[in-house]
Amino acid sequence: MALPPAPASPAGHADYESAVRDLNGLQTTHEVIQQIRASRGSLNEHSVPEFTAFVEKLGHRVADFDRLAVIHVTGTKGKGSTCAFVDAILRQHPARLKVGLFTSPHLVEVRERIQIDGRPLSKDAFARYFYDVYDRLASPDPPLRLVHAGSPTMPMYFRFLALMAFHAFLAESVDVAIIEVGVGGEYDPTNVVERPVVCGIASLGVDH
Repeated sequence: MALPPAPASPAGHADYESAVRDLNGLQTTHEVIQQIRASRGSLNEHSVPEFTAFVEKLGHRVADFDRLAVIHVTGTKGKGSTCAFVDAILRQHPARLKVGLFTSPHLVEVRERIQIDGRPLSKDAFARYFYDVYDRLASPDPPLRLVHAGSPTMPMYFRFLALMAFHAFLAESVDVAIIEVGVGGEYDPTNVVERPVVCGIASLGVDH
């Protein structure tokens, strides 16, 4: 699906350092955590529908993610390593596949979380894709479809990066996207993918 042009960013707005600063402003606050606890987790039930609404406001459809041939990986321990192994294997495929990788957390820089062909997004690409998503979501047009009265109007840190990864992978026309879950479970926003080609489950602990 073709996307309309993104709103122009103010001068000095679209550099990597500004992107990291604005991204850090999306960290989950103590108040939000307390609200989730007070709701006994019921707010989490809105996680995937809210994420879907952000996808739609960005100009995509959930069905667009089918083009990414998603490999969806979860687990308590080993899911990051599993994603790294799969990434390395696919990049050796004789068809020379273009492989996207979304993982968390990062070790040094946040752009490590979104990689294409074994390389993190460059600082320029990270800033470009960050503000492409950020400015579209901040724009009042088209309006965001609110799932419930308390729905957020901007995704929190992990959700934003997941949305940005999907957006970047579509824009870069990757052949395969390896997606690691966040916390995991039924309400993980990466469950927005309806037709992954493979689901991987690493070892599960009691906490899951």
